Amino acid sequence: MLGILVQLIISWLLVWFFEKGNLSFLGFYPTKRRLLDFTLFFLITAVCCSTGFFLRMYFAREHWELNPFLTVTVIFKAVWWNIKSVLFEELIFRGAIFYILLKKLGPVKAIAMSAIAFGIYHWFSFGAFGNILQMAIIFVVTGTMGVLYAYGYSKTHSLYIPCAIHLGWNLTQIFIFSQGPIGDGVFILKGPQPIVTVSYLAYFIIFLVPILTILLINFSILKQRRQVNFKT
Repeated sequence: MLGILVQLIISWLLVWFFEKGNLSFLGFYPTKRRLLDFTLFFLITAVCCSTGFFLRMYFAREHWELNPFLTVTVIFKAVWWNIKSVLFEELIFRGAIFYILLKKLGPVKAIAMSAIAFGIYHWFSFGAFGNILQMAIIFVVTGTMGVLYAYGYSKTHSLYIPCAIHLGWNLTQIFIFSQGPIGDGVFILKGPQPIVTVSYLAYFIIFLVPILTILLINFSILKQRRQVNFKT
């Protein structure tokens, strides 16, 4: 939490220095529209992300069961960990620097720069630096998601939508289906697993369907939204 507070202070200093503005550029004030947007984009992303695990159950015959050691404390800690990690990344890549780039360079260049930085960042956060194939896959996937997050902010000038999509993906992967660094979440993989060989087509379906549906649905909704202009 201290790291996020430091980020907010630095964000305020940057915006004050370049724009004589304040933290209102983050669009944190909870209006009805923003709360509805957060709920909509979070649910869409969580459902789309879950399809990958349903496909794994179908093609790879995986069996998942409810975590018998799930408690209110575990849920609270996991949700709070995910919220903090999402806010930390959003404030870096869709925060003050991105806001300034949007105003100075326009949306196309600013979104591209934010997405590229987001993709490169995940080489290190995923510990993949040095493995060329992994780096390429991570850059394409996280960079493309970075485009979506940045487009969500540039369209609304609020972090509600990028945070909702980001949290929907992370929470589903890391906590709902226990695929992350914080241990077992809501569902855990039941073993022993049967030995199943899937085709390359099935593998790519499992891998691509969640990502493509998230991108297509969220981009389609955002494209129809009225552009929010910068306050002057």
